[in-house]
Amino acid sequence: MSLLSKVTRCMRTIAPLELAESSWDNVGVLVEPPYPSPKQTKVFLTIDLTPKVLEEALSDPKVGTIVAYHPPIFSSMKRLTSADVKQDIVLKAIARGVGIYSPHTACDNCANGVNDWLASGLGKGTSKPITPSLNPPIGQEESGSGRLFTFEEPTQLMTVVDRIKKLIGLPHVRLATADKNTLIKTVAICAGSGSSVLGPVSADLYFTGEMGHHDVLAALAKDTSVILCEHTNTERGYLSAVLKPALEEGLKNDTSEEGGEPIEVIISKTDKDPLVVV
Repeated sequence: MSLLSKVTRCMRTIAPLELAESSWDNVGVLVEPPYPSPKQTKVFLTIDLTPKVLEEALSDPKVGTIVAYHPPIFSSMKRLTSADVKQDIVLKAIARGVGIYSPHTACDNCANGVNDWLASGLGKGTSKPITPSLNPPIGQEESGSGRLFTFEEPTQLMTVVDRIKKLIGLPHVRLATADKNTLIKTVAICAGSGSSVLGPVSADLYFTGEMGHHDVLAALAKDTSVILCEHTNTERGYLSAVLKPALEEGLKNDTSEEGGEPIEVIISKTDKDPLVVV
C-alpha cells in the first residue's frame, strides 16, 4: 500500500469526507502519482501549498504525501503547463512521486476538528455545531458547520481576546466592539472566512479569521462584537495541536513499502498567513 493510501485511510477516519461542504469544496485525494517511491516515509502538513511550501516539501526526498488543508486544485484545469502556478505545483508533485490530499471543510466540520480546536481555547463552557451534520458517520454525531460556544460564567471580552491570542499565538488580533468592558456569554466560531456561517447567528461575539467590512458593521448593529485573526491564523495551530498527533496515532503501525521504516509526520516551517501587522 502506498504512503498516500495509508494517509487517505487515516484522514477518512479523522475527518470523513461526507462532512465536507461538497456543493463547492474540493476535498480528498487531489494528486495521485502513478510512480510513488516505495522509500517514502514522511507526511508533510501545511495549510496552503504555495510554490515556496512545495519547494520545502520536495527538498526532502522522504516526503511522499502532502496534506494541504486548503485544496491547491479548486477550479477545473484544461491543460497542465508550468506557466500556471497551480498547474506547476501539480506537475512538480507528480514528477517527484508525491501525492496531495486536502481535507478542508471536512476538517472544519468534524468532531475534534478545526472549529472545536478554536473553541477549546476559550475557557470553561459547552460547544455545539451551529448547523449540525445530517446523518453523520458513526463517531461524528457532534459534527457540523461552525460552533456555538457558551461560557459557564459570563467572561470579560478582553479576557476572551487574551485567551484567543494565547491559543493562536498572535500578539495582535482585530477587534470590533461597542464596549471593551462588555461581558461575553456566547461565542459563534468559524475558522477561516466566517461571514456566511456566522451572519445568521445570535451571539455576543463572532470569532473567525476574516469578515467583510459590511458584515462586521451588521454584527455591531445587533450588539455582537467581532474578533478577526486573519484567515489561516484560525487554522494553522490545528495542524500541530490535533492533526499531527492524530495522524501519528493512525499511522503508528505502518511502515514504508521498502525498508520497513516507520512513518513520520512533519509540519511546514514555511507556511504562514500572507498578511502581517507592521
